[in-house]
Amino acid sequence: MSVKLTDRFGRVHDYLRISVTDRCNLRCVYCMPEDGMEFEPDESMMTFEEIAAVVRVLARRGVSKLRLTGGEPLVRKHLEQLVSMLSAVPGIEDIALTTNGIYLAPRAERLRAAGITRVNISLDSLRADRFALVTRGGDIRKVLASIAESERVGFEPIKLNVVLMKGINDDEIGDFLRLTAERGLTVRFIEYMPIGHADDGWRNRYLPLSAVLDYCAQAGLTVEPAETVYGNGPSRNYRIAGAKGSFGLIHPVSDHFCATCNRLRLTADGHIKPCLYWTDEFNVRKAIGDDEAIERLFCRALDIKPENHEMAQALARAEQSHTPTSRRMSQIGG
Repeated sequence: MSVKLTDRFGRVHDYLRISVTDRCNLRCVYCMPEDGMEFEPDESMMTFEEIAAVVRVLARRGVSKLRLTGGEPLVRKHLEQLVSMLSAVPGIEDIALTTNGIYLAPRAERLRAAGITRVNISLDSLRADRFALVTRGGDIRKVLASIAESERVGFEPIKLNVVLMKGINDDEIGDFLRLTAERGLTVRFIEYMPIGHADDGWRNRYLPLSAVLDYCAQAGLTVEPAETVYGNGPSRNYRIAGAKGSFGLIHPVSDHFCATCNRLRLTADGHIKPCLYWTDEFNVRKAIGDDEAIERLFCRALDIKPENHEMAQALARAEQSHTPTSRRMSQIGG
């Protein structure tokens, strides 16, 4: 095998997050403006063949894990075809999917057969009315049906992503923890990140995840470290004593995990992003057909990847060493 993809800080990159579309059927408050966005035209989206070509090159350099994201990846037609193409690439061992769950239930079995092994489902509230407000119109019944269907078809693990927001859903911490007690699910609380909008609205809603452990202490819950759930990456994992499931804390702002970052990102319009937060991008689409050129672009991206993302400085309104991205989360890939 060729030399693994390693940056100047010694971080080995074996994980690629692939956004397959910037479109989404929801308008979540932390991800997209209320009036929506101007989406890229279809011809600007990477084709399945182009995505597979990039993955084949990276697999030879040690990339073994993939995650398909969006936007909402299930608005991309025939996604199962792409999954089958990627699962056939030598060296690819794991393909995960991040989805809002609205369209997952009727396609879960086909996606499992094509090669998806595990899913992350966004679920920022367990209350139907609040879920509709946060997502600006989402139907929680469809998401709950998708979680049940994911259990049935055998996705493992099943993770529920909860962006914790002050004054919006922080009063549901106990409800989500009770869910882990009753079912073998992993709830992952995620800090609200300033991707594309480090404004006062973000600062006013930001809540450090110490709030989750504080809740556990105040409720008298016995919390113990949990075994690492496969693919959990930066999550710190815990279990309430006797619970069937577990919960994780992902705190990119209050306690960043950049020192162990192993991921690169490929946007739906064909740009390599070495870091989610900074503006740096490299257009890999023009290199399709030249494997060495693709390798060089990824190596260039790693050469300029910063040591950390400095989101904490954004919270404090402090000066930052690089330029934060103006792209919203849906345009990058979560």
